[in-house]
Amino acid sequence: MRTIDASQITEAIAKLAVDANYYLSDDMRSALETAKEQEESPLGKAIIGQLVENACIARDEQVPICQDTGMAVIFMEIGQDVHIAGGSLSDAVNAGVAKGYTEGYLRKSVVSEPLFNRKNTGNNTPAVLHTTIVPGDKIKIVLAPKGFGSENMSALKMYKPSDGLPAIKKFLVDTIFNAGPNPCPPIVVGIGIGGTMEKAAFLAKKALIRPVNQRNSHPEYAKLEQEFLSLVNQTGVGAQGLGGRITALAVNIEYYPTHIAGLPVAININCHATRHAEVEL
Repeated sequence: MRTIDASQITEAIAKLAVDANYYLSDDMRSALETAKEQEESPLGKAIIGQLVENACIARDEQVPICQDTGMAVIFMEIGQDVHIAGGSLSDAVNAGVAKGYTEGYLRKSVVSEPLFNRKNTGNNTPAVLHTTIVPGDKIKIVLAPKGFGSENMSALKMYKPSDGLPAIKKFLVDTIFNAGPNPCPPIVVGIGIGGTMEKAAFLAKKALIRPVNQRNSHPEYAKLEQEFLSLVNQTGVGAQGLGGRITALAVNIEYYPTHIAGLPVAININCHATRHAEVEL
């Protein structure tokens, strides 16, 4: 049994909150640079170039890539041989988010109650925390700030198995076309297929933290990711919704077993930055 103090988790998450918002990940930078070369529209090419320049300015001047520094979504893989001492996991996580968003001068965007008074919590807590128990004695933490220009464009459908792939393709194209400029394209699309309603949504979100240069390990899903990317880029939405060849940088799919009567499909869209940072304790 290995002991990790809750304070270590707090400090790690505080740093991840800043890193994810200040520094564009290598896979995203490479994808944008490739997209700039592939884009045939002069306007689209110029816009993607500006997005790369913006990321460089954020890195060099230590400021957020985007003014919407998002709601903190955290994925934690916790080794079954880890004991967390010195406080609760939830408290440690939220203390880290509060510290990172306050000391990093990141916009606080979370309200304490969603429907009536919508009062800002003042420190961007609580985070959305997903935990998985895995073998080992380490904790892997991924923090993915999720802005709501893209989050609001997400969608979920509960299909019958007989609806099949044609229905999913139409759902995808309709969702991307209707999203238009709102998620700040070129986007990354996460798709969750299978499980139950909430599992499909979780899978779609989890798909967005996979590097855009990594395909699904299942060959049929890997092929489908490429096919779906082509479909999205045929919509003509283009960079920032102003037309062009490149609407999406990647489509990532995650799947899970499901019921014989069901075919849940969730689509979660992320912006051109698709921010995430990770650490292992």
